[in-house]
Amino acid sequence: MNSTNLGIDVQNLTTADSDASLDAVLTKLGDALGTLRSQSSSFGSNLSQVQNRQDFTKSMINTLQTGAANLTLADMNQEAANLLALQTRQSLSSSSLSLASQADQSVLQLIR
Repeated sequence: MNSTNLGIDVQNLTTADSDASLDAVLTKLGDALGTLRSQSSSFGSNLSQVQNRQDFTKSMINTLQTGAANLTLADMNQEAANLLALQTRQSLSSSSLSLASQADQSVLQLIR
C-alpha cells in the first residue's frame, strides 16, 4: 500500500489552497482511511487462519512424533506377550467354534 494505490496525490495535499480543494483532499483521505481499515481487517482475518493452520500442524507433528516413538521404542517383551495372548485367544475361539459345531451335530443325531 502506498499513496498512489490509495488515490492520494501528495502534490495536491501540499497545494490545497481553497475550501473546495481542502474538502476534496479530506474526502480522499477519508476514503484512503476506509481502504486501510478494510485491508487491516483482511490482514487480521488472514492472520487468524494462518495461526489456526499453524496450531493444527503443530498438533499433527506432535501426534506423529508420539506414534513414531511408540513404534520405535516398543518394549519387545511386552509386545511378545501381547502377541501370545492374541494367538491364544484366537486358538480358543477356533476350539470353541469346533466344539459348538460338534454339539450341534450330536443333537441332530439324537433327533434322527
